[in-house]
Amino acid sequence: MPPDGHADRGDNHGGHRDRPPCSGGPPPEDRDREEYYVALRRTVSTEQEQATYEKWEKTSEEARWMWSEYQRRWPPSERPKVDKAKDEPGSWRGEGDSYLSRAANERVEAECDRIADHERKTITPVMLEIERQDPGRRLVGLQHCRKGRDRIKEKVYDRIEEKNRTPEEAVAQISDTLRYTFQYQESSYTQGVRAEMARMKERGLKMITCKNYWEEEEYKGINSQWIEPDTGQRFELQFHTRISFEAKQITHKAYERLRSGQSDEFEKMVLKAFQRKVSAEVQIPVGAADIPDYPERRADAR
Repeated sequence: MPPDGHADRGDNHGGHRDRPPCSGGPPPEDRDREEYYVALRRTVSTEQEQATYEKWEKTSEEARWMWSEYQRRWPPSERPKVDKAKDEPGSWRGEGDSYLSRAANERVEAECDRIADHERKTITPVMLEIERQDPGRRLVGLQHCRKGRDRIKEKVYDRIEEKNRTPEEAVAQISDTLRYTFQYQESSYTQGVRAEMARMKERGLKMITCKNYWEEEEYKGINSQWIEPDTGQRFELQFHTRISFEAKQITHKAYERLRSGQSDEFEKMVLKAFQRKVSAEVQIPVGAADIPDYPERRADAR
């Protein structure tokens, strides 16, 4: 039987564990071959990730400088104060034409209270329970998991105006009133995301959509939408590495500016170039691009 066979592990003749060390030589290896290579891979991946993080620190510093230069070139304009003098008491007014009557605003507030209640009592406890199942990654940004009420009302106004929805229907269509983010090490990202999705489904959570953006130019990561069945509450779950999450934070204001529709063509070009520049420095974890969308995109989809 070979030296590393099971019958020889405790045998003074066949196994190496009971051999005395050679005089002046290294101590005997007290692990089997599989344990040794797992430990070696972990050490190598940790060293590689550390080098990646050090490179990213320089990139993120440069990106923040670039954003400061953008703000110098396009300083935030003074927003005119919203005139609410003639508005109905209890109504809500946002930027531009955004406006909700008192009745509509009260109904949206009630929906926001309901969402906050579901978050505190059900969704966040479930997500924390799932987080405890693997100490190798963590939830980040948990204190900001609820979307601001003004932003919800802006979206509600758009949906009421464009699609003639009720306030309740409009709120229900907003997929990210609650948002969570799991952050992984690069070396464990792909395996971790697949395991996470399985844990979510085992817990009874239902996936609505999953979009893999790792091969996109202006954003890296995976965004998914879920429903908690007992409450019917929808929420968003993003999967990031430390670097992809920081890149998202750095480029978020550029994304918001583009979404606002207030920039001219030259400014749009600058903002998109900035997003591409930052995202290009985000390392794609091995296998991350192979995690499929749900529902899967058609072959001819762009």
